[in-house]
Amino acid sequence: MNPLPIQLFDPESSTYTYLLREPKSAEAVLIDPVDRQFDRDLQQLARLNLRLVYVLETHAHADHITSAGRLREATGAKAAAPSGCGIMPADMQLQDGDVLRFGRGEEIHILHTPGHTAGSMSFVWHRNVFTGDCLLIDGCGRTDFQSGSARELYESIHQKLFSLADDTLVWPAHDYQLRSVSSIGWEKRHNSRLAGRTLEEFLVLMQELHLPPPKMLDIAVPANRNLGLPHAI
Repeated sequence: MNPLPIQLFDPESSTYTYLLREPKSAEAVLIDPVDRQFDRDLQQLARLNLRLVYVLETHAHADHITSAGRLREATGAKAAAPSGCGIMPADMQLQDGDVLRFGRGEEIHILHTPGHTAGSMSFVWHRNVFTGDCLLIDGCGRTDFQSGSARELYESIHQKLFSLADDTLVWPAHDYQLRSVSSIGWEKRHNSRLAGRTLEEFLVLMQELHLPPPKMLDIAVPANRNLGLPHAI
């Protein structure tokens, strides 16, 4: 049976945080936590009697501030971040192909999936993939800031994410329509930005989006490069 994450939601930024656990050891991992949900996440860990061992970031977010630094201080967990995102205070700088282990035999496989940002990563755990802002449900992340590249995003999705088994569950960092999960197979066939589009068609599509900048861009990115903490660490 494929273990499933516990999915938590921040309504202000439409951000999903994921809690992975290994019941026999009570060790746990949090992916993409949100600063204003710090108390909620600590309470969830306490309710389930879990010990946080890793806090993972898929990239340096531009729409909210992470609680990774505060969680590290409160729990003793290690903060792990993509090596290409400039999050220098992280305990671990993740590289493509790395494997994080926790609990009794649990493995998280690290995939470098640039495009939304140059350093963006996705995490594979059993038949689950946590795609950050790379692959969204019926969409994909924008590519017009933080060294984004529509070409790299297309290649990351098609060459890495779409090479996973069709029944792999897709857990994105955001959804603005309250959809919670998809699958690699569904996204291959139906994703409105990707399915049936050539690279050239995708590049034109992304160039014509003309999206406004994220409201917190100038605040969130510098804060997140410091694990969300206001002071140097």
